[in-house]
Amino acid sequence: MLVHQILKSKPVTGVIKIEPGTPVSAAVELLSSKRIGAVIVAKDDGIPDGILSERDIVRDLGRRGSSCLSETVDEMMTRDLVTCTPHDNADAVLTLMTDGRFRHLPVIEDGKMVGLISIGDVVKARLSELAMERDALEGMVMGH
Repeated sequence: MLVHQILKSKPVTGVIKIEPGTPVSAAVELLSSKRIGAVIVAKDDGIPDGILSERDIVRDLGRRGSSCLSETVDEMMTRDLVTCTPHDNADAVLTLMTDGRFRHLPVIEDGKMVGLISIGDVVKARLSELAMERDALEGMVMGH
């Protein structure tokens, strides 16, 4: 399965973004209200400057306390983005995410971000693919 197939299967299309300079407290509200684990930090051009995840926020809260909530998202975000393309294989992406120990991966095509996938999206797609393979094998064995 390819990343573009995973993107098509997601119930929500598009990418939720937040502007650089936005307070981290506003990002926390956005993550909570949208029930998401990460948000892309980007200007109107849609080219990501970074990503801010729940883990980033919790790590800084643990280190420095609630004062970090008044900082801006661009002070806390991860700047060195690891990305994938719509044509990457789900297994390769899953390995990349597992080895890198991160749960969200921006999808970039022609320099623009076209989506964001989570490790849950990839696992769900992979399980669906395995179920179809199992059903096909059972059909062959049973002579259907």
